[in-house]
Order: sequence, then C-alpha cells, then structure tokens
Amino acid sequence: MSGTFIGFITQTLQTVPGLAIFLALTLGYAIGQIRLGPIQLGGVCGTLIAALLIGQLNISVDTDIKNIFFMLFIFALGYSGGPQFFANLNAKNIQLGIFCLIEVVVVLALVLTATAIMHLDPGTAAGMLAGAATESAVVGTATDAISRLDLPASEILRLQGNVVTAYSITYICGLITIVIITSQIFPLLLRVNLQVEAEKLWIAMGGRIESEGNSALPSVVGRAYWVDAATGMTIASLQQRLTQQCSIVQVQRHGRIVTLSPNLKLRRGDKILLVGERGSLIEKAALVGREVDDTSSLAMALATYNVVLLEPEWANQTLQALPLPAGTHVVAIRRGEALLPALPATRVQLNDVLQIYDASSAHGRASAPLLSHIGKRLPDKLSSNLGIAGVAIALGTWLGSFTLTVGGIPFSAGTGGGVLIVGLVLGWYHAKRADRHGVNTDALLLLKDLGLAGFIAGVGLSSGPQALALIMQYGLTLPLLGIAIAVIPASISLLIGHRWLKLNAPVLLGAIAGQQCSTPALSAIQNACGNTTPLLGYTITYAISNVVLPLMGPLIVGLASSLQPG
Repeated sequence: MSGTFIGFITQTLQTVPGLAIFLALTLGYAIGQIRLGPIQLGGVCGTLIAALLIGQLNISVDTDIKNIFFMLFIFALGYSGGPQFFANLNAKNIQLGIFCLIEVVVVLALVLTATAIMHLDPGTAAGMLAGAATESAVVGTATDAISRLDLPASEILRLQGNVVTAYSITYICGLITIVIITSQIFPLLLRVNLQVEAEKLWIAMGGRIESEGNSALPSVVGRAYWVDAATGMTIASLQQRLTQQCSIVQVQRHGRIVTLSPNLKLRRGDKILLVGERGSLIEKAALVGREVDDTSSLAMALATYNVVLLEPEWANQTLQALPLPAGTHVVAIRRGEALLPALPATRVQLNDVLQIYDASSAHGRASAPLLSHIGKRLPDKLSSNLGIAGVAIALGTWLGSFTLTVGGIPFSAGTGGGVLIVGLVLGWYHAKRADRHGVNTDALLLLKDLGLAGFIAGVGLSSGPQALALIMQYGLTLPLLGIAIAVIPASISLLIGHRWLKLNAPVLLGAIAGQQCSTPALSAIQNACGNTTPLLGYTITYAISNVVLPLMGPLIVGLASSLQPG
C-alpha cells in the first residue's frame, strides 16, 4: 500500500512539475528557518536543498518555466538596486568600491586557477563562483550562458546541473565561513572589541548610548514642560539653544493655545510642547523647566512622510548639514533595503529615502513643500505598474542576444545580464521621478524572492539525479575550495581596509560582508557590535557587488570553456 502511495506521489510530481516547484518552496523555506548559532541558510538555499532531494524522483521542469522565474527575479534585482548602484559610482565612494574590485578579481582568479588545475567543466566552475561568493544570481546568469554554448542538449543539461550542485555545496561552506570570520575571527586579528569600537563610532557620529530597554522606545517623542528656566526667553532664542534636534511645536497659556512666532516671549507657568530626538529632549529639559504630568491638553499628531534625496549638492553631506525646515526630524534613512541610523554625522547619498516626522503643522504650515530643494516627497501609496517589468524583460532579452568575440572567446550578457542592465537603468530613472507610478518596494520584494526561489527550485529539481555523481566525483575538494574562495578575498580586503584605508572596524567588517552580498554575515556583525554602524560600510559595497557579481556568470562560463581541453 505504501509503495502504491509513493508511486502515486512520484507520478503526480512528474506529471505536474509546477507542484514540485512549490513543494520545494514550502519545504525549503522551512529548512531555511533553522538557525545554528549565527548561521541560518535562508529560504533560497533551503529551497535548493529540498529541490535536490525531491529531484531524485526524476522530475523534469520545462526550461521556459525556469526562465520566467529567473527573469522576474533579475528584473527586480536590477530595478531595486539601480538607484544606489549609480549613486555610489562617484569619487567619494571609490574607496569602498575597491572592496568590490578585490572580490571580483580574486574570486575569478581563484576559480580559473582551480578550473585549470582540476580540469573543472564550465558548469562546476560557475557554480563554485556563485556559491563561494554567496551570490545566488550568478546561478541564473551562468545557466543562461551555458544554454548558448554550441554543445549537444544533453551536455548543456549536464553542465547546468553541475552549476546548481556545485553552488549548493560551496554556498553552505562559503556562508558559514564568511559569517564566522567576519564576526569572530577578524575582530581577533584586528585586536579590537567590536562592541566598544561600535559604541565609540556611534557616539562620534552624534548618537547616545542609552540604558538597556530604551531601544524599544520611539526615537522621536513629544514631551511637555512647565516654563521656569526659560521664563522671558523668546521662541527664537530658546529654539537656538535647543538645537535642531528639538522643536517647539505648541505653547499653552492659561489653558489656551498661543500662536507661535519667533518673538513670542515665554512666561512662567506656560506649558510648552517639545518634539525631538528622545535623548536630546532629556538633555535639554533643564533649559525649560519641570516636566508636565498631564499632557492631554497639548496632544497633537505628527505628520509622517518619506522624501527621496535627489539634489547632487547634498550628496555625501552629513544629516545635520541638511537644510531641514524647523519642526522636521529624520528618524531613519533607507538606503536600498537597509535602514541606516539617523545620526547627526551619518552621510546621506543620492536616492536615500529620509523618513521624516513633521511637527510643523503647529506653525500653520507643512514642511513637505519646503523640502523640494532636497528631493521629492514620495506618495503614501502608489500602485505598481508591472508593465515596466514587461518592458524591461523584453528589452533585456533583446540586449542579451548580442555576442562580442574577444580573442576568439564569445561573450554575451545573456538574457539575465540584459534584463539586469535594463532594470538598473529603469530603477535609476524611477528614483529621479519618484512621484510617478513605478514598481513599489513590496512588489519588488515579492518578485525578487519568488523569482529566485522558483528558479532555484526548478533547476534543483532537474539536477537532482546527477547531484550525487558530482559530489562523489570531487568529494571534499569543492567544500574546501568554497572555504578558500570565501576567505582569501575577505582577508585581502581586511588588510587593505585596516592598513591602507584606516577604516573603523565596524565599517570595515560591514564592507567585507557587503562585497560578498552576505546579509547573514552583516546580521552577525551587527549582533557583535550591538548597533547598526556596520551598515555604513555594507550598503555601498553591497549595492555595487550585487550588480557586478551576477554579470560574472557569463564571463566565467566563457573563460572556463576556453580552458577546456580539445
């Protein structure tokens, strides 16, 4: 009876491969949630493991299905990364761009050396690069490049299967290695206490070290005070002493709200409502007076909105240097998918999104129009125009059809590279026209996650039967190569960043995690630091590597093919 049931399940999955894809997604994301210390494989790697196991049932997934998933992913990758990729191509960020150059050059050199010595096929070489560099997108661009080789269909399927198998083995090794060395071993080599160094950097940038438990409180708050020490002072003079981090938003006298003006003199017994950064309000309270217990009569709502920074003159300026109107407070800076700390000395980049609390309505005006010299306010909610994805995929497919021959070796961006490039340009353009309908963040995240996981599931299912053969062929060689290819470029970056660039340890380690596009490594570093300062290095290198590394897929396939005997 059990054999009949297993046979029925096998036949069903073989007949309906789409069912097998989503079964691999379900099991894979469950596997990816398992955490061992700082190590968590994540949904994509978990999906690949599940797909390889299910693939032992000889399930064939149509190439077109895999391509659809991949094109959705690579478009979303380019579209979401475009604004930060182009914003970081400037002289100010060229320092950290060196880390991405190190990653690409060293990893390519190591993979090609291993290919020449061990006579690796192009599929295994590309999979090793993707896994050791922990960049899943390379799997897609490499398999697409292999499909264009002048080889029999059976050989193309074998090489594509080797990409996936080599990736799965070296990814796990590369992931574990980069997490451990960046968060534990490198701090020992630098002879630093990461938490102490991160606290020093936090304070130097204008942050405050708060007592345990305060982290759950909002960063921007309102507090009311009885006017005592500030008696006789004008609103303008008190505001100057409070600095930009606090704003006077209401004054109540004898139970009535008084119209605010710069020359309004405060009287003893007035109630005053301040809005600002929590730590700054606590420090400045003595300038005003005793805190009011009952604030119900002074309660007011803060307007909240997002502004994208578009004016080049404010790029690479500190947050405190921005000409923000009175009553506005930046509570966070979103750069790509990361939220940076909104500290006075945090440097903003073009296309950063400033998350703003606005108390200026108390002054009878709104600050949003006054921020037009910085950038544009983002609409609260814009529906996604998925036609943009269709245009990008069509143009990218056409662009990827062109081939350039260098030294007798044909190179092509392929469908993946072409769609990535078009997505980058469209994402950059939309950041400039942020008030127009584009593809919003939530839709991009869904396309990216579902596209990559669906593609990985498809290729994993098709590659299942030959996975064991490749593992038996190379044994421990691939895992050891995965570790070496993860450690060597990271170590070179550590040496250059510490000795030459003189970077702070949290920023340096964050940049190394970013050059390898390793979010798990970033999380481990941030846990060791106790704050988000590693993001200051991570976001720049991640934005560049996340675009450049996928383009290495076609390149490594072309170079590895040229090294094949005969």
